[in-house]
Amino acid sequence: MQFTYSNPATIHFGQGQIAAITSEIPAQSKVLVIYGGGSIKKNGVYDQVSEALKDHTWLDFSGVEPNPTKETLDKAVAIAKQEGIDFILAVGGGSVVDGSKYVAAAAKYDGDGWDILTGKYAIKSALPLGAILTLPATGSESNSAAVITKAETQDKLPFMHPSVRPVFSVLDPDVMKTLPERQLVNGIADAWVHTCEQYITRPTGTMVQDGYAETLLRTLKTLGEQFDDRDNDAWRKNLMFSANQALFGLIGSGVLHDWATHMIGHELTALWNVDHARSLTIIQPSLLRNQIEYKRAKLEQMGRNVFGLADSDDLAERTIDAIEAFYNQLGLETQFTAHGTDKATAINAVIAQLTKHGMTALGENQAITLETSREILENAIA
Repeated sequence: MQFTYSNPATIHFGQGQIAAITSEIPAQSKVLVIYGGGSIKKNGVYDQVSEALKDHTWLDFSGVEPNPTKETLDKAVAIAKQEGIDFILAVGGGSVVDGSKYVAAAAKYDGDGWDILTGKYAIKSALPLGAILTLPATGSESNSAAVITKAETQDKLPFMHPSVRPVFSVLDPDVMKTLPERQLVNGIADAWVHTCEQYITRPTGTMVQDGYAETLLRTLKTLGEQFDDRDNDAWRKNLMFSANQALFGLIGSGVLHDWATHMIGHELTALWNVDHARSLTIIQPSLLRNQIEYKRAKLEQMGRNVFGLADSDDLAERTIDAIEAFYNQLGLETQFTAHGTDKATAINAVIAQLTKHGMTALGENQAITLETSREILENAIA
């Protein structure tokens, strides 16, 4: 357990906190407000932003997709450059925040922004960025990571850099009141798998990180069990903060990380536009069963401390079953059926993408080769 941990993002949590952006964004800044399909104009968030920025100079850019594409985001980059934008304000869920990170970095680069994703260009600086979260799921509002899709080539790639971490984020649970059921379920699943990717690896004796991860998992499990009674402030607050903390950086400090579920899941999204969270619930159970001997000790720990399962020789196996049952209870898919082709063709398409992106040794042990990924997909794709 040796690490350096720093997360300087300021979080304004609670009802009415959107007003805090007035003082958070320097008065002299020219602001580009980036959002998605326009729901913020129906639920009152856009009006609150307008009021908070009434003494600022600002423009807006809409249309960022649920899986943000380079093609759309490059239009915002062009505006940022042409208009001399000083500050980016993302208003939306993780996709809008991820896309805004791309805009913030690409606006300070003269070349093609996709070079950031391929590693051709190393970020040197980015425009400062703030976020108003409308959908709890990814934790992107206070971390330095983003995932962007290039629609033209069906590539979905991540990047990370400290300069794109939002300097502040507003988490007002009231904005969740009008979210569709599907997005709330996705939020639970996304936060759950984020926690698992930093927890279900090998024992490292990190009692604080393990204990905090288990608290998040128990909380998310409870929120899932209470889903039918979700229309209350306490439920919304706990989901919004759990999703934030799942990828805030603390539970991942000084421990092993997996992320193979994410890397394989990204390809389902890029190829067939599967919801990000659902790509994870499709892949994870099959991956855990494939890698069970590496992960047995932590799965047993999770079974005892999260699901309250009794000790037995098959505790790890029963823990995976419990994870899958949790997903099924929420109506989340654990097998992929909507590929529109035969199983072999679908698997080959994913393997080709993993090969193209260099995802040939995944997981905390780098043990998930392309052949192993194929075995996982054999069980994850119907």
